[in-house]
Amino acid sequence: MAVEFRLTLAGDLPLDHVADLVAAEPAEKPRPSGTNPQLLSARLYDTRGYALTVSSGSQGYFDAEAEDGARWEWEPETYVDIDFSMKADDLVDKGIPNMMKAVAQVLTARQEDAALVQNGNWLLLTRTTGELRRHRHTWWSHYSRDDLIP
Repeated sequence: MAVEFRLTLAGDLPLDHVADLVAAEPAEKPRPSGTNPQLLSARLYDTRGYALTVSSGSQGYFDAEAEDGARWEWEPETYVDIDFSMKADDLVDKGIPNMMKAVAQVLTARQEDAALVQNGNWLLLTRTTGELRRHRHTWWSHYSRDDLIP
């Protein structure tokens, strides 16, 4: 069973730049996948505990459940998605710690509005107009990841 996390950044960002930001080491940088230049990927299960995909789109629509059960919705004109796919076995020891380091690196380097969602449904983090907000505080305390996000 896989667990998916998606970090979305609003804007028309160069995929190659985002791929540089999300890679912990140059050898781990996501590369073009097949013939689609708008899809970069890297299988990093052994080193980071996840597979990584970076893609772009337009006319986006994203929704998720916020902590209070309310629906959160967002419609960026253009966006870049960074998807982290983890095996359940690697989630706690490798996947989430390494993913949060990558997320922190991207959020520190870029200032766009952003959202982090788990399994396409659970809103974990948003940044709008420069304000970073954590959602689902029990998730953050359970995984002890408060220290990694700026």
